[in-house]
Amino acid sequence: MQATAYTYDSETRSGSVLLDDGTPVTFDPPAFDAGGLRLLRPGQRVRIEVEGEGEQRRITLVTLQTF
Repeated sequence: MQATAYTYDSETRSGSVLLDDGTPVTFDPPAFDAGGLRLLRPGQRVRIEVEGEGEQRRITLVTLQTF
């Protein structure tokens, strides 16, 4: 699934993305670390993997979108 980086805190390695429908979804340090990234800037297109539905949905992977 694709999204756009919305917020990122380099100290906590957590942040949020906006899904293409505008829904914000937060991610925690393990999801960020799983992608092997060192930095994320708001506005970057990312690829995410999620688990669960609705309120239980959580991001398990954040990585840069490549073509």
